[in-house]
Amino acid sequence: MTEFTPVSAIIGGALLGFGALLLMLLNGRIAGISGILSGALQFKNPNAKWRLAFIAGLILSGFLAPALDFSLATQLNASWTLTILGGFAVGFGTYLSAGCTSGHGICGIGRMSKRSIVATLVFMFVAAVVVFFTRHVIGA
Repeated sequence: MTEFTPVSAIIGGALLGFGALLLMLLNGRIAGISGILSGALQFKNPNAKWRLAFIAGLILSGFLAPALDFSLATQLNASWTLTILGGFAVGFGTYLSAGCTSGHGICGIGRMSKRSIVATLVFMFVAAVVVFFTRHVIGA
């Protein structure tokens, strides 16, 4: 895991917020990844092109970050089974909450959506419980 650096966190947060703002102003869309991905997978959707470009940008940014001297975590201390189970749990949570952390946390709270505020509080609470449980109860 990489160390927390306030400067890169502020830059990253500002870029996320600015990107979400631009998408809302220029396209009238919320930058929630689950909604963007589901719309991109509907190939007959006339809006699929910008969604695919958005997803490509997310993937490419992981390759560009080291070139810009941003470090990324390169080690995963979990089995593939646990990783896949975690992915399905996140997907199910996204389905239950009608959106993902980026849609609710970045865009929804910015729009003062009560549903997004509650969803984000639930995400954060569950994340804290899982971290406590895995680090202090089962010692992972």
